[in-house]
Amino acid sequence: MSVNLSKADVLGFEASGVILLKNVLTPEQVTVLKRGIDRGFQNPSPRHKVASEESDTGKFFEDFRCWEEIPEYREIIFNSCLPKLASKLMQSKTVRLHHDHMLIKAPKTQARTPWHQDTPYYNLEGNQTISFWIPVDPVPVESGLEFIAGSHKWPWMMPRTFKDNAAKWFPEGSLPELPDIEGNRMQFPIVAFDMQPGDVVAFNFHMMHAGQGSTGMRRAMSIRYIGDDVVHIKRPWVTSPYFPELEKEGELASGSPFNHRLFPVVYVDKAIKL
Repeated sequence: MSVNLSKADVLGFEASGVILLKNVLTPEQVTVLKRGIDRGFQNPSPRHKVASEESDTGKFFEDFRCWEEIPEYREIIFNSCLPKLASKLMQSKTVRLHHDHMLIKAPKTQARTPWHQDTPYYNLEGNQTISFWIPVDPVPVESGLEFIAGSHKWPWMMPRTFKDNAAKWFPEGSLPELPDIEGNRMQFPIVAFDMQPGDVVAFNFHMMHAGQGSTGMRRAMSIRYIGDDVVHIKRPWVTSPYFPELEKEGELASGSPFNHRLFPVVYVDKAIKL
Protein backbone atom coordinates (compact mmCIF):
# COMPACT_ATOMS: atom_id res chain seq x y z
CA MET A 1 0.00 0.00 0.00
CA SER A 2 1.41 3.39 -0.97
CA VAL A 3 1.27 6.08 1.69
CA ASN A 4 1.88 9.61 0.49
CA LEU A 5 3.60 11.88 2.96
CA SER A 6 3.23 15.63 2.64
CA LYS A 7 5.99 18.09 3.45
CA ALA A 8 3.87 19.07 6.47
CA ASP A 9 3.96 15.44 7.66
CA VAL A 10 7.74 15.35 7.42
CA LEU A 11 8.21 18.70 9.14
CA GLY A 12 5.65 17.73 11.78
CA PHE A 13 7.58 14.56 12.55
CA GLU A 14 10.80 16.56 12.75
CA ALA A 15 9.18 18.95 15.24
CA SER A 16 7.14 16.58 17.40
CA GLY A 17 9.07 13.32 17.02
CA VAL A 18 5.93 11.22 16.52
CA ILE A 19 3.26 10.69 13.86
CA LEU A 20 0.30 8.34 13.39
CA LEU A 21 -0.04 6.89 9.89
CA LYS A 22 -3.30 5.19 8.97
CA ASN A 23 -3.70 2.12 6.74
CA VAL A 24 0.02 1.67 6.07
CA LEU A 25 -0.04 -2.13 5.82
CA THR A 26 -2.54 -3.95 3.63
CA PRO A 27 -4.86 -6.54 5.21
CA GLU A 28 -2.68 -9.22 3.60
CA GLN A 29 0.45 -7.76 5.17
CA VAL A 30 -1.25 -7.58 8.56
CA THR A 31 -2.07 -11.28 8.22
CA VAL A 32 1.56 -12.03 7.38
CA LEU A 33 2.85 -10.07 10.36
CA LYS A 34 0.28 -11.63 12.70
CA ARG A 35 1.37 -15.09 11.56
CA GLY A 36 5.00 -14.16 12.24
CA ILE A 37 4.24 -12.81 15.71
CA ASP A 38 2.33 -15.98 16.59
CA ARG A 39 5.22 -18.06 15.26
CA GLY A 40 7.64 -16.06 17.39
CA PHE A 41 5.53 -16.48 20.51
CA GLN A 42 5.28 -20.24 20.02
CA ASN A 43 9.01 -20.56 19.30
CA PRO A 44 10.75 -17.88 21.37
CA SER A 45 14.40 -17.04 20.82
CA PRO A 46 16.99 -17.17 23.63
CA ARG A 47 16.64 -13.37 23.77
CA HIS A 48 12.97 -13.35 24.84
CA LYS A 49 11.80 -12.13 28.22
CA VAL A 50 8.63 -11.80 30.27
CA ALA A 51 8.34 -8.24 31.54
CA SER A 52 5.35 -8.77 33.85
CA GLU A 53 5.21 -10.14 37.39
CA GLU A 54 3.88 -13.64 38.10
CA SER A 55 1.03 -12.00 40.03
CA ASP A 56 -0.11 -10.08 36.94
CA THR A 57 -3.57 -11.03 35.67
CA GLY A 58 -2.10 -11.10 32.15
CA LYS A 59 1.36 -11.47 30.64
CA PHE A 60 3.81 -9.15 28.89
CA PHE A 61 6.07 -11.09 26.51
CA GLU A 62 8.88 -9.63 24.41
CA ASP A 63 11.39 -10.96 21.91
CA PHE A 64 14.15 -9.28 19.92
CA ARG A 65 16.24 -9.63 16.77
CA CYS A 66 14.26 -12.46 15.18
CA TRP A 67 14.14 -11.28 11.56
CA GLU A 68 16.69 -13.83 10.39
CA GLU A 69 14.63 -16.73 11.81
CA ILE A 70 11.09 -15.56 11.00
CA PRO A 71 10.36 -15.05 7.28
CA GLU A 72 7.18 -13.07 7.93
CA TYR A 73 9.21 -10.43 9.74
CA ARG A 74 11.60 -10.17 6.78
CA GLU A 75 8.68 -9.71 4.41
CA ILE A 76 7.43 -6.66 6.30
CA ILE A 77 10.86 -5.24 7.18
CA PHE A 78 12.21 -5.39 3.63
CA ASN A 79 9.25 -5.47 1.24
CA SER A 80 6.56 -3.22 2.72
CA CYS A 81 6.44 0.56 2.26
CA LEU A 82 7.99 1.06 5.71
CA PRO A 83 11.60 1.53 4.51
CA LYS A 84 10.52 4.26 2.07
CA LEU A 85 8.44 5.96 4.77
CA ALA A 86 11.44 5.79 7.09
CA SER A 87 13.61 7.49 4.47
CA LYS A 88 11.12 10.30 4.02
CA LEU A 89 10.42 10.88 7.71
CA MET A 90 14.07 10.67 8.80
CA GLN A 91 15.09 12.72 5.72
CA SER A 92 17.80 10.13 5.15
CA LYS A 93 19.06 8.76 1.85
CA THR A 94 19.92 5.41 3.37
CA VAL A 95 17.79 3.27 5.67
CA ARG A 96 19.20 0.35 7.65
CA LEU A 97 17.45 -2.08 9.93
CA HIS A 98 18.68 -1.79 13.50
CA HIS A 99 16.46 -4.45 15.07
CA ASP A 100 12.98 -5.88 15.41
CA HIS A 101 11.16 -6.06 18.75
CA MET A 102 8.00 -8.13 19.20
CA LEU A 103 5.67 -7.27 22.09
CA ILE A 104 2.60 -9.17 23.28
CA LYS A 105 0.34 -8.10 26.11
CA ALA A 106 -2.29 -10.71 26.90
CA PRO A 107 -5.79 -9.58 27.91
CA LYS A 108 -5.93 -7.91 31.34
CA THR A 109 -2.18 -7.38 31.55
CA GLN A 110 -1.57 -4.88 34.32
CA ALA A 111 2.13 -4.29 33.62
CA ARG A 112 2.73 -0.72 32.50
CA THR A 113 5.98 0.34 30.89
CA PRO A 114 7.10 3.52 32.71
CA TRP A 115 8.08 6.73 30.95
CA HIS A 116 11.50 6.33 29.36
CA GLN A 117 13.76 7.09 26.41
CA ASP A 118 15.00 4.19 24.28
CA THR A 119 18.34 5.81 23.39
CA PRO A 120 20.28 4.77 26.54
CA TYR A 121 19.43 1.12 25.86
CA TYR A 122 20.90 1.12 22.35
CA ASN A 123 24.42 0.91 20.93
CA LEU A 124 24.20 4.02 18.79
CA GLU A 125 24.26 7.79 18.46
CA GLY A 126 22.49 9.94 15.88
CA ASN A 127 19.22 11.71 15.25
CA GLN A 128 18.00 10.00 12.08
CA THR A 129 16.18 7.19 13.86
CA ILE A 130 12.66 5.83 13.65
CA SER A 131 10.59 3.16 15.36
CA PHE A 132 7.45 1.89 13.65
CA TRP A 133 5.10 0.43 16.29
CA ILE A 134 2.66 -1.82 14.42
CA PRO A 135 -0.27 -3.54 16.16
CA VAL A 136 -2.01 -6.50 14.54
CA ASP A 137 -4.95 -6.22 16.97
CA PRO A 138 -7.18 -3.19 17.55
CA VAL A 139 -5.59 -1.00 20.23
CA PRO A 140 -7.86 1.48 22.00
CA VAL A 141 -6.20 4.64 23.25
CA GLU A 142 -6.20 3.38 26.85
CA SER A 143 -4.15 0.29 25.90
CA GLY A 144 -1.54 1.81 23.61
CA LEU A 145 1.57 3.93 23.78
CA GLU A 146 1.76 7.49 25.03
CA PHE A 147 4.29 10.10 23.89
CA ILE A 148 5.36 13.56 24.96
CA ALA A 149 5.44 15.61 21.79
CA GLY A 150 8.80 17.28 21.24
CA SER A 151 10.59 15.24 23.91
CA HIS A 152 13.03 13.79 21.36
CA LYS A 153 14.85 17.11 21.84
CA TRP A 154 15.24 16.59 25.59
CA PRO A 155 18.61 15.63 27.08
CA TRP A 156 19.26 12.12 28.36
CA MET A 157 17.29 11.46 31.53
CA MET A 158 18.42 9.04 34.23
CA PRO A 159 17.50 5.53 33.03
CA ARG A 160 15.98 3.44 35.80
CA THR A 161 14.98 -0.18 36.09
CA PHE A 162 11.29 -0.69 35.37
CA LYS A 163 10.58 -2.92 38.35
CA ASP A 164 12.42 -1.26 41.26
CA ASN A 165 13.23 2.25 39.90
CA ALA A 166 16.97 1.85 40.58
CA ALA A 167 19.45 4.03 38.66
CA LYS A 168 20.76 2.07 35.69
CA TRP A 169 24.31 2.38 34.28
CA PHE A 170 24.93 5.89 35.65
CA PRO A 171 25.71 7.01 39.24
CA GLU A 172 22.85 8.65 41.11
CA GLY A 173 22.81 12.37 40.38
CA SER A 174 24.91 12.19 37.21
CA LEU A 175 21.98 12.79 34.82
CA PRO A 176 18.81 14.88 35.09
CA GLU A 177 15.93 13.05 36.72
CA LEU A 178 12.79 12.26 34.83
CA PRO A 179 10.08 14.78 35.76
CA ASP A 180 6.96 13.56 37.54
CA ILE A 181 4.95 13.14 34.37
CA GLU A 182 2.16 11.02 35.88
CA GLY A 183 1.69 13.46 38.75
CA ASN A 184 1.53 16.45 36.38
CA ARG A 185 0.04 15.06 33.18
CA MET A 186 -1.69 18.33 32.25
CA GLN A 187 1.68 20.08 32.10
CA PHE A 188 2.98 17.89 29.28
CA PRO A 189 1.82 17.58 25.64
CA ILE A 190 0.94 13.88 25.93
CA VAL A 191 -0.39 12.24 22.78
CA ALA A 192 -1.89 8.78 22.30
CA PHE A 193 -3.86 7.11 19.54
CA ASP A 194 -6.68 4.70 18.80
CA MET A 195 -5.18 2.22 16.32
CA GLN A 196 -6.47 -0.46 14.01
CA PRO A 197 -4.50 -3.27 12.33
CA GLY A 198 -2.63 -1.68 9.42
CA ASP A 199 -2.00 1.59 11.26
CA VAL A 200 1.48 2.43 12.51
CA VAL A 201 2.84 5.05 14.86
CA ALA A 202 6.33 6.29 14.02
CA PHE A 203 8.60 7.92 16.60
CA ASN A 204 12.18 8.98 17.14
CA PHE A 205 14.32 6.68 19.33
CA HIS A 206 14.83 9.51 21.83
CA MET A 207 11.11 10.16 22.41
CA MET A 208 9.88 10.03 25.98
CA HIS A 209 7.14 7.42 25.91
CA ALA A 210 5.28 4.92 28.05
CA GLY A 211 3.18 1.81 27.49
CA GLN A 212 -0.11 1.12 29.23
CA GLY A 213 -1.67 -2.14 30.35
CA SER A 214 -4.06 -3.98 28.05
CA THR A 215 -7.77 -4.71 28.12
CA GLY A 216 -7.74 -7.18 25.20
CA MET A 217 -5.04 -9.04 23.30
CA ARG A 218 -2.36 -6.62 22.11
CA ARG A 219 0.16 -8.11 19.67
CA ALA A 220 2.56 -5.63 18.12
CA MET A 221 5.87 -5.37 16.32
CA SER A 222 8.36 -2.51 16.57
CA ILE A 223 10.65 -2.21 13.57
CA ARG A 224 13.56 0.11 14.24
CA TYR A 225 15.43 1.72 11.37
CA ILE A 226 18.44 4.05 11.33
CA GLY A 227 19.61 6.68 8.84
CA ASP A 228 22.68 8.42 7.50
CA ASP A 229 23.93 10.15 10.66
CA VAL A 230 23.71 7.16 13.02
CA VAL A 231 26.94 5.54 14.19
CA HIS A 232 27.77 2.56 16.35
CA ILE A 233 28.79 3.27 19.97
CA LYS A 234 30.29 0.68 22.27
CA ARG A 235 28.56 1.04 25.62
CA PRO A 236 30.14 0.04 28.94
CA TRP A 237 26.87 -1.75 29.74
CA VAL A 238 24.85 -4.53 28.13
CA THR A 239 22.53 -2.94 25.60
CA SER A 240 18.97 -3.99 24.86
CA PRO A 241 18.91 -5.67 22.51
CA TYR A 242 22.36 -7.11 23.02
CA PHE A 243 24.61 -7.77 20.02
CA PRO A 244 27.23 -10.22 21.34
CA GLU A 245 28.52 -10.68 17.78
CA LEU A 246 29.98 -7.16 17.96
CA GLU A 247 32.21 -8.11 20.89
CA LYS A 248 34.55 -9.95 18.53
CA GLU A 249 37.84 -8.26 17.71
CA GLY A 250 37.54 -5.90 14.76
CA GLU A 251 33.79 -6.37 14.20
CA LEU A 252 32.52 -2.77 14.35
CA ALA A 253 34.53 0.11 15.78
CA SER A 254 32.90 2.64 18.07
CA GLY A 255 31.98 5.77 16.13
CA SER A 256 31.80 3.98 12.78
CA PRO A 257 28.75 3.59 10.50
CA PHE A 258 26.67 0.42 10.84
CA ASN A 259 28.31 -1.33 7.89
CA HIS A 260 27.67 -4.84 9.16
CA ARG A 261 25.58 -7.84 8.11
CA LEU A 262 23.48 -7.50 11.30
CA PHE A 263 22.22 -4.13 10.07
CA PRO A 264 21.25 -4.57 6.41
CA VAL A 265 20.42 -1.67 4.13
CA VAL A 266 16.71 -1.85 3.32
CA TYR A 267 16.29 1.27 1.20
CA VAL A 268 18.34 3.84 -0.68
CA ASP A 269 16.94 7.05 -2.18
CA LYS A 270 19.56 9.16 -3.92
CA ALA A 271 17.18 12.02 -4.64
CA ILE A 272 14.80 12.56 -1.72
CA LYS A 273 11.85 14.71 -2.70
CA LEU A 274 9.67 16.06 0.10
